[in-house]
Amino acid sequence: MPTAVTASPETEQPATRPATNQRPKRQPRYHVILWNDDDHTYQYVVGMLRQLFGHLRETGLKLATEVDHRGRAIVLTTTREHAELKRDQIHAFGADRLLARSKGAMTASIEPVPE
Repeated sequence: MPTAVTASPETEQPATRPATNQRPKRQPRYHVILWNDDDHTYQYVVGMLRQLFGHLRETGLKLATEVDHRGRAIVLTTTREHAELKRDQIHAFGADRLLARSKGAMTASIEPVPE
């Protein structure tokens, strides 16, 4: 009498998922906002942006001008955790040594990117 052949776990094919056009969800994005004040020079702002964010001098100058004229500038858009780190690094950067009235770092905040 013939015996039935059964598939062993080694020969079974894994179940395949149906193809979908869905992309994996991205983490929500946040802007790092730098706020204007009168206690920091352009040189300070450009140097800080170069050191903390790796911005080129030209980009740093453009952002420093935007902060000065508009009162704020978005200096980075990233994940929440990374935005919080960069905000904290701005707050820890210290005073502008070129201005005696500068007592501390610039102000920065984060805000979610509108969807």
